[in-house]
Amino acid sequence: MDYSVINKRAAGEAAVDYIVSGMTVGLGSGSTVDYMLDKLAEKVKEGLKVQGVPTSKKTEKLAKHLGIPIVDFATITKVDLAIDGADEVDPSFHLIKGGGGSLVREKIVDANAQQLIIIIDETKKVPQLGTYPLPIEIVPFGWQKTAEAIAAFGVEPKLRKLSEQDVFVSDNGNYILDCPFKLIEDPHSLHQQLKQLVGVIETGLFTSMADIVIAGEEGKVEKLTKEK
Repeated sequence: MDYSVINKRAAGEAAVDYIVSGMTVGLGSGSTVDYMLDKLAEKVKEGLKVQGVPTSKKTEKLAKHLGIPIVDFATITKVDLAIDGADEVDPSFHLIKGGGGSLVREKIVDANAQQLIIIIDETKKVPQLGTYPLPIEIVPFGWQKTAEAIAAFGVEPKLRKLSEQDVFVSDNGNYILDCPFKLIEDPHSLHQQLKQLVGVIETGLFTSMADIVIAGEEGKVEKLTKEK
C-alpha cells in the first residue's frame, strides 16, 4: 500500500473543507495540491462558486482542464485563502518550498492571501529545516557569480537541470540553485541575507506565513494551527 499517495490525497481533500462559495483561492503547486484540485473540481461541479489564482503554469493548465474557474491575479483585490504544499515544515511553521520550481509565484500569491493552508504528507514534517536542499531562484545572467556568493555561506549550490545538457528554467525565465544547507538555525535571518545578494530573486524559505498545516498520516489527517 502506497501511504504516500493516500496521505497526500487525504491532506489535499481535507483542505477543500476550508473553501466556501465566493472565495478567491490561491492554487498552489505540487503533487499534494493536485489531489486538492481534483476534490475542488468536484465541489465546483456540485455548485461551489470560486475563482482560482494559480501559482504555476502547470497548476493553471490542470485547473482549467478540471473546470475550476481561473482569474487574472492582477484584476483581483484580495486572495481569501491560499492552499499550497511544502518540501519541509518545522514546528514553527517555517517552510522550505520550491522543489517543483514555482517558489516565486507561490510566494507572491501566498503572501497576498488572508490565510495560508499548507498541505503535506507526514514525511515533510521536520524538527529543523535544511535536510531538503533550499531552492533559490536567480537571474540567469552571471549565475556562476551568484552561486559563488551563495557558496560563501558554506554550501555548495547545484544548478538545477532537466538533463545533462538542459538547464531547468522557471515559469519566470530564471534559473534555480539547489543549496544543501543541512541545518538552518535561523530561517528568517538566512532568507534576509540571501535576498540581499545581487542576482538572487527569491528563496524557498517561507517564514511566518503559514496559518494552518494539514498533514496526512496513514490515511488520516492532522490539522495544526499556528499559535497566535
